[in-house]
Amino acid sequence: MGFLDILLGRTKPAAPDLDQLFALPSAAVTLQAAAGFTPTGGGAVCFATVEGAVFEQTHQEVQALLDADADRTGPPVELRQDDYGYSWLVSQRAPDQLPQLVNDLHAVNSSLEANGFGPQLLCSLAGFQDASGRRLALVYLYKRGTFYPFAPQPGTSQRRDSSLELQVKAALANDLRIEQDLSRWFPVWGAPGL
Repeated sequence: MGFLDILLGRTKPAAPDLDQLFALPSAAVTLQAAAGFTPTGGGAVCFATVEGAVFEQTHQEVQALLDADADRTGPPVELRQDDYGYSWLVSQRAPDQLPQLVNDLHAVNSSLEANGFGPQLLCSLAGFQDASGRRLALVYLYKRGTFYPFAPQPGTSQRRDSSLELQVKAALANDLRIEQDLSRWFPVWGAPGL
């Protein structure tokens, strides 16, 4: 960043920091104490759809890497497309295996990044649920290096529980690097893993 950028008030965007994902297990403890949400065991990495032999090879590498985990039941990651044309690599673990889920998300992101797909990476999420069945995702914005909560209202199509999202933002302020620009809290309707 140069002197002219400083004078004009331009800032350098934050670099992706995948190690921020490792803060999720401790944030989950705070989230359970503050709002009663526990992990569902579901998580996913979203990216702009890519095709070709290099991507297929990367997908197989991720499968092989995660398949070596003896604690896993079912496929290591499943490739899905959403209604908006984005691709998701979805991992499912037992609800008490949030640290392992975070390792999966980190490995998927790292593999895609290492194979040149970093510009296509959009976000990662981990799913949570409370005793009444309300869902919540903690979404990591890859290009911003920050998190935000996303809480779809149950039983409605494409409505958010904004008050719950703000409650979670306040509760996790000391645990996660929260995205302060609320306009970047994009809804992830129908996200696999949520």
